[in-house]
Amino acid sequence: MKHLVSMEDLSLEEIEALLDRADEFKRGAKSDMSEEQFIVNMFFEPSTRTHYSFEVAERKLGLQVVSFDAGESSVTKGETLYDTVLTMQALGVQAAVIRHPDEKFYEKLADLEIAVISGGDGCGEHPSQCLLDLFTIREQFGSFKGLKIAIAGDILHSRVANSNMKVLKRLGAEIFFAGPKEWFGEEALLYGRYLTTDEAAEIADVIMLLRVQHERHQNGSNGFEKKDYHEKYGLTEQRAAKMKQEAIIMHPSPVNRDVEIASTLVESEKSRIVAQMTNGVFVRMAILEAVMNENRKGAEKHVSN
Repeated sequence: MKHLVSMEDLSLEEIEALLDRADEFKRGAKSDMSEEQFIVNMFFEPSTRTHYSFEVAERKLGLQVVSFDAGESSVTKGETLYDTVLTMQALGVQAAVIRHPDEKFYEKLADLEIAVISGGDGCGEHPSQCLLDLFTIREQFGSFKGLKIAIAGDILHSRVANSNMKVLKRLGAEIFFAGPKEWFGEEALLYGRYLTTDEAAEIADVIMLLRVQHERHQNGSNGFEKKDYHEKYGLTEQRAAKMKQEAIIMHPSPVNRDVEIASTLVESEKSRIVAQMTNGVFVRMAILEAVMNENRKGAEKHVSN
């Protein structure tokens, strides 16, 4: 695993191995990454959970974290992403965690030797979020096969939905979608079927809520009213009361309280939203260890040759 930019690059066996390693880290396992290695977090879009979750994971592994602020870099002078990452490579940085508004931004970096871990690419994918979601579901249910998972909200613009729907179907889960029809792409029907929010809440083992991605709507989200959205498509207290007893609530965050989910449900007994954030550190430790070790082996092989 030289890079992690798409969940489709991972086999089911590789996914399970990453989840198993994350579980070991959560139980207190230590990494054997003793050699000094440098990593940089390059976020060209705002982020709290992903950015700092990666940083905590990096520091737990003993990696040397290089400071980077896009607003204070030569990007403001017109430097391309390629040249910025090339600079990091030239300085001796072995890996870069990158979030960028362009879909498949990593294709422009294919000729570089530096390892690339995607922290999200536009409306494309969000592999580390997907893996921590899988970890949280497996932690609750033990497996994925036969689980009914509802992904609800702004599906068309969500990289989380894009990653999760594909992998969960591969893992044997039954996928359902809910939310505004105008924010639902028909290609999603390859992975599941569309239901009303009420229907999804009643049958789901996992209801995975999504933030409205206002910043990705080409014409804005004209006429959007928080209260109206919450009543039509959000997980209200009334809808939550109809959920299965063992069902859980998930959300990649940031949460808009009383929009996609009632504020009282964010830290409720059924919610795993805080657990997702906690699990993100251990999953990202597993990702980083796998990528850094693979690239170290590659460098050692190159030197020996």
